[in-house]
Amino acid sequence: MASNTDREVILADFQACTGIENIDEAITLLEQNNWDLVAAINGVIPQENGILQSEYGGETLHGPAYGPASHSAAASSAPSSSSAFRHVVPSRQIVERQPRMLDFRVEYRDRNVDVVLEDSSTVGDIKHILENELQIPASKMLLKGWKTGDVDDSTVLKTLHLPKNNCLYVLTPDLPPPSSAHSGALQESLNQNFMLIVTHREVQREYNLNFSGSSTIQEMTLAVAGLTFPCHRLTVGRRSSPVQTREQSEECTDVHMVSDSDGDDFEDATEFGVDDGEMFGVASSALRKSPMMPENAENEGDALLQFTAEFSSRYGDCHPVYFIGSLEAAFQEAFYGKARDRKLLAIYLHHDESVLTNVFCSQMLCAESIVSYLSQNFITWAWDMTKEANRARFLTMCTRHFGSVVAQTVRTQKTDQFPLFLIIMGKRSSNEVLNVIQGNTTVDELMMRLMAAMEIFSAQQQEDIKDEDEREARENVKREQDEAYRISLEADRAKREAQEREMAEQFRLEQIRKEQEEEREAIRLSLEQSLPPEPKEESTESVSKLRIRTPSGEFFERRFLASSKLQVVFDFVASKGYPWEEYKLLGTFPRRDVTQLDPNKSLLEVKLYPQETLFLEAKE
Repeated sequence: MASNTDREVILADFQACTGIENIDEAITLLEQNNWDLVAAINGVIPQENGILQSEYGGETLHGPAYGPASHSAAASSAPSSSSAFRHVVPSRQIVERQPRMLDFRVEYRDRNVDVVLEDSSTVGDIKHILENELQIPASKMLLKGWKTGDVDDSTVLKTLHLPKNNCLYVLTPDLPPPSSAHSGALQESLNQNFMLIVTHREVQREYNLNFSGSSTIQEMTLAVAGLTFPCHRLTVGRRSSPVQTREQSEECTDVHMVSDSDGDDFEDATEFGVDDGEMFGVASSALRKSPMMPENAENEGDALLQFTAEFSSRYGDCHPVYFIGSLEAAFQEAFYGKARDRKLLAIYLHHDESVLTNVFCSQMLCAESIVSYLSQNFITWAWDMTKEANRARFLTMCTRHFGSVVAQTVRTQKTDQFPLFLIIMGKRSSNEVLNVIQGNTTVDELMMRLMAAMEIFSAQQQEDIKDEDEREARENVKREQDEAYRISLEADRAKREAQEREMAEQFRLEQIRKEQEEEREAIRLSLEQSLPPEPKEESTESVSKLRIRTPSGEFFERRFLASSKLQVVFDFVASKGYPWEEYKLLGTFPRRDVTQLDPNKSLLEVKLYPQETLFLEAKE
């Protein structure tokens, strides 16, 4: 295997020769060819496109030439260059890329179809060819066996970076199976149980695993996988390249599974898109590409987010809903709500090195009945015990919340006894562990133990509900009494405040009235003082005698000079408390409103001479 330094050199040479600028794409192509530069270039560039000379043993490689002449000359004159290749075409040009042909062998039931296409074709083109050969509508086909991610009909084959020879298979779930003797035999195989004897070569251990014929390796069932019935032997080991050294081979983590059957169905389980440990429950941490939970995670919530994501990637989306948060938060959610809303707490302890883990997770923990029952009645919290630091951290939490006895029980569990399920019930004074379920169980037994824990919890929950209802009834009575007393206080306060507001309003109006009276009195006195003196009866000047009747029936008289202005009469009436803005002065014969006359005219002019009787009337 090439070292990191060699890989950087190979990557640089590969990009220079092929013109592929995307580093991720270049690395993918090199990894598909085990970092063999010659094979990688031949897989991308047809030999007709040009010549590249290798400095290693004079080997000649075919490919396009890039770079100006000056650059080529400089490269060829420097034998100590870090690049493994030098450009020999002395001109900057882009040679047209010839189409690359890809071979596909497609399996469908008992038929094989060979398809040859250019890499510029699409997946849909393959389906159209198969539609003519198999007489199956393309819309009913599921084309499986791709080594990359999501592939649809519009995907161009070139973007998948496929090798020249490829094996695919067709699934038709929407079409009924053929009615034949083969169909009956297949149904019989689906109902049979297969024993897989898996030998782990490195640790010298052997595992006996039972699966029904309907169990699947991705979309393929064991019944059609070519296994020997009733017992089939498999060997798991690390695969090493023939050009690797002994040290490099020990570092390699690629897993190879060899079957004892004549066919090659299980020669490499990764051909089906899953790793061997995920298929057969082999207990080896080397089979996992990433841990379930990071070691020494500072935040429990972040650790559980990774646990949930990794669990889904391994075992599918049908699994218990794991609570995301600390164990303390899970307690709060399960135990400290209303009695009717409380649930049991299920703590799932995972261990990747246990032989039981994959079987327990895939066949029991992910069973729909278990998932549904846990979702309805439990808060499920999970932790990974594979790493020693995470194990010690959980034991510390266990001691704090459950006591040293429970922590010691978990501590003494052996690796092959994992995974564990702890069923916790919250009580008034402490948290009680109702059950510790080990991984060597069945779906029915697991369901029975969960239901037994629920019976105990339900009895305790009914007592808690009764106590809570009685307590709430007492609190309701007290609350109603407090509310009645509060309402009474509010009514008294409102009444008192209304009285205070009324008194304040009366005082304010009285103050306004007094101020208005004082103001009117001041105006009256001012007008009274400004009136000209009343002329005497024996005055030689013309005198007008006016007699004025008030609205109350009283009369007052006064003499005015005939030459006095009408305004003087108005001021006189106002000085008696009848301002002309509020009262009008009416004449009798003829009836007229004197206040509408010009106040600057004399009494003689307005015909209030020599005498006249007037009366006051309030304006509307």
